[in-house]
Amino acid sequence: MSSTLTWLTIVLVVGLALQADSCVQAAPSGTPDERAAAFIAEYEAKIRPLEIAVSRAWWKANTTGDDADFAAKEKAQNELDKELSNAERFAELKALKEAKLSDKTVAREIEVLYLGFLEKQVPEELLKKISARSNAIEKSFNVYRAKVGDNQLTDSEVKKVLTDSKDSAERKAVWEASKAVGPVVADHLKALVQLRNEVATRLGFQNYHAMQLYLGEQSEEQIIQLFDQLDALTRQPFEQAKAEIDERLAANYGIPVNELRPWHYHDPFFQEAPAVFGTNLDVVFKKLDKEQIPKLCQKFYGGIGLPIEDVLQRSDLYERPGKSPHAFCTDIDREGDVRVLANIVPNEQWMGTMLHELGHSVYSSKNIPRSLPYVLRTDAHTLCTEGVAMMFERFSKNGDWLKAMGVEVPDVEAYNEAGARMRRDQLLIFSRWCQVMLRFEKALYEDPEQDLNTLWWDLVEKYQGLHRPENRDAPDYASKIHLVVAPVYYHNYMLGQLFGCQVHRAIASEVLHDKDAPHAFYTSNPAVGKFMKDRVFDPGRTMKWNDLTRHATGEPLGAEAFAAEFKEADN
Repeated sequence: MSSTLTWLTIVLVVGLALQADSCVQAAPSGTPDERAAAFIAEYEAKIRPLEIAVSRAWWKANTTGDDADFAAKEKAQNELDKELSNAERFAELKALKEAKLSDKTVAREIEVLYLGFLEKQVPEELLKKISARSNAIEKSFNVYRAKVGDNQLTDSEVKKVLTDSKDSAERKAVWEASKAVGPVVADHLKALVQLRNEVATRLGFQNYHAMQLYLGEQSEEQIIQLFDQLDALTRQPFEQAKAEIDERLAANYGIPVNELRPWHYHDPFFQEAPAVFGTNLDVVFKKLDKEQIPKLCQKFYGGIGLPIEDVLQRSDLYERPGKSPHAFCTDIDREGDVRVLANIVPNEQWMGTMLHELGHSVYSSKNIPRSLPYVLRTDAHTLCTEGVAMMFERFSKNGDWLKAMGVEVPDVEAYNEAGARMRRDQLLIFSRWCQVMLRFEKALYEDPEQDLNTLWWDLVEKYQGLHRPENRDAPDYASKIHLVVAPVYYHNYMLGQLFGCQVHRAIASEVLHDKDAPHAFYTSNPAVGKFMKDRVFDPGRTMKWNDLTRHATGEPLGAEAFAAEFKEADN
């Protein structure tokens, strides 16, 4: 999604939540409330500094790509894991979780700590193996560049070819080069999956997928049921939208529709909407230099009462060799040190990506009250922070919003029409892509020795409607970095879309008094920031994700607001 998205938000947002674990040995005597208070105090004194050290080491490794920095990152993670795997501490934590604590906030802290601590109750050597394997694969992704002939291409250059080129042979060569990281990491990924499954089975779970859902306060039944509903909701409109896209793509390349293959779409995974309907949204941004995109974001977030100047000052925003080629936001210390890594070029995708990543930044310790305890001073769930980021990301496709922000848009009506169609297509396309990721990853952890190459393309054909390349037997699944750095996470992007659409509809109704939520936008309106603080940010992690959804929008998470977004574009 605009979506370069943020996987790496994951490692810190999910990571810190899951690492919010261990504690120093609690007092052996006293009431459960006294023991819980002591446990939390010692955790903050000893474990919190280690978590911050991991965050800083992780940031440095991803901004430099240096071997020594990746080694330091791995060492910091191992030191933290060692503290988190202490069996005596976990026994005390488990006892406190089962005790009747009188303070609801303290009880929630203990509950959150338990979820994080549980994952570490395996031999230290196993945790070290997982850290080393994951670290090595992540580094392979960070330094990998697609190579065609003698030319090495950055991710942005790959994207440009897949967006602009009308030469099917060139497109195929670049697409295949973008996938060539798969064979490099596939065996290592399978080994990592086996290690993760070993952790899960030692802790009494069927596999790592089931364990991660439990740690995220979700259930497999709950998620699969919701995704089955989304499948039914999106299949027909997706097929209609894709047929329209395919007709345009085939005409652009001068080939029959039945000859379209994955490299004919505009990104390597068909997770984004191809720009094929008249107005090219990038034209507006080509008039800007790359420094103007963060300035526009600064103006926007400041205008709605959520200033981000300090975040931009700490961030690393432009391409260079060795640096992670993706985008993410991280909260280093839950004390306001929030940063964004990006690789901005002046186009609509990066406008949306920066709105997205900076959306994460405002849902962080910048705006979550410092009065909350450290353990709960984070988002309610990763799906909630993803939803907030996606909610703000939408405006890069809105010509009225851009004009209000001072950007020259020659034909606002045409831009809006193209943007609305692209957003409709984006919601549908991304929904189908998330089906692939959820179901592939579930099957991967259930049986990592099955024919994963075939499974991947079976799911791609079923849910995305793409024709698999003829005679191709390659680990194309392994070219998706999220399987390494953000395991069992991708479904939260889709749930985040539901959350973001629902919160946006509440803002449109309650703040803007506008019933036309799909077309509503906001620029210089501090009431929007106040709504977000009061209804989304202030609770931190004191609430579970669906309780926060009710608090923010008045109803549990559902698909109605999401469906209104893509249906509106058809009217």
